[in-house]
Amino acid sequence: MTDPTDPSAALLARRARLLGPAYRLFYDEPLQLVRGEGVWLFDAAGRRYLDAYNNVASVGHAQPQVVQAIAQQAARLNTHTRYLHEGVLEYAERLLATLPPTLGHAMFTCTGSEANDLALRIARSHTGAQGLIVTSWAYHGVTAALAEASPSLGPGMRLGDAVCTVTLPLRAPPDQIGPIFAAGVREAIATLRARGVATAALLVDTVFSSDGVLADPPGFLADAVAAVRETGGLFIADEVQPGFGRTGDSFWGFARHGLAPDIVTLGKPMGNGHPVAGLAVRPEVLTRFAEQCRYFNTFGGNPVAMAAAGAVLDVIEQQNLQANARNVGAHLRDSLRRLATRHRHVGAVRGAGLFIGMDLVRDGDDPRPMPELTAKVVNGLRQRGVLLSATGPQVSTLKIRPPLVFERAHADLLVDTLDDVMTTLA
Repeated sequence: MTDPTDPSAALLARRARLLGPAYRLFYDEPLQLVRGEGVWLFDAAGRRYLDAYNNVASVGHAQPQVVQAIAQQAARLNTHTRYLHEGVLEYAERLLATLPPTLGHAMFTCTGSEANDLALRIARSHTGAQGLIVTSWAYHGVTAALAEASPSLGPGMRLGDAVCTVTLPLRAPPDQIGPIFAAGVREAIATLRARGVATAALLVDTVFSSDGVLADPPGFLADAVAAVRETGGLFIADEVQPGFGRTGDSFWGFARHGLAPDIVTLGKPMGNGHPVAGLAVRPEVLTRFAEQCRYFNTFGGNPVAMAAAGAVLDVIEQQNLQANARNVGAHLRDSLRRLATRHRHVGAVRGAGLFIGMDLVRDGDDPRPMPELTAKVVNGLRQRGVLLSATGPQVSTLKIRPPLVFERAHADLLVDTLDDVMTTLA
């Protein structure tokens, strides 16, 4: 029941009336945010919150260089890609230079969902097959085709007939993760074949964000990718969440596995909050699609979007944010692991760079998930001015992916606050 004396009550009621019941809000006490700066978000009352969750504003909220680039280009010209414009070409050159040389073409969209949808269309056109393999708790987008390949949307979202899932062996011994996952992919290929469906692609988020976060051991994806390619299928690396330096050791999550994907999809952090996304693809993979279908996106690749995306690359390079993600991320993971000596519910800490998952479990010797405790921890942190969320099939893994400008002092504040919340809940 909404408290009518709560100043947020009118806003909540208005939201429900205007937006309907399908939208969701974070936290038991929703936040009304009005401003952001760097790693901080500010609510309507002026209270600031340490943002340890929003990887979209990857180079910091309201980053001045990005804001200036958007404003200057918007004041000059904004149109679509059916006119010649240097901005989209300059950005494509810079983007492709960060990727394996086999990826020779870039295409632009507005959202990661669109990018994954376009990648799937290209893969199906190239292979002549329809089958798609994803992980069992994946999220890849909200178009009709991608929602049917995003089981994390919930039980009401029926998987497509040409979609098959494989369980990520999240808690297997490190030397067994690769073999178990590859065996699961081979089983999925066989399952599709039994339905009369050939495999077009394996599509994975390369840090498995929704499945509970898994980046290690490096190289574990290679056998699964080889299994798909043996059937004539493609490997689509969904870098919408792990891309642009977040994993620290590499600019792209797939690079930790020594792989060169057939298609790479991009989004979320690409424009630091401005809607820009896209993909990179091997030229020979794009040929048949280009022969059969023209591609046009009214807003994808527009001059303002390209200015925003270019400014993001500038900031990452100038502020050495990939190295910052590596160094601060390592410090943060070590600090989180030390919490296990004080709190029996702290389980495994996984991740790379500034993309981290921490399990909350019944006990250090009993890894059964604790979703109820996880929800209390997330809301307890919000009450104390730290924002993060939870992920995984049981929603029992804390999901930590702050802006790349996160510093050691911010990491220490996060860990100290988490320590305090867990002490209170013990």
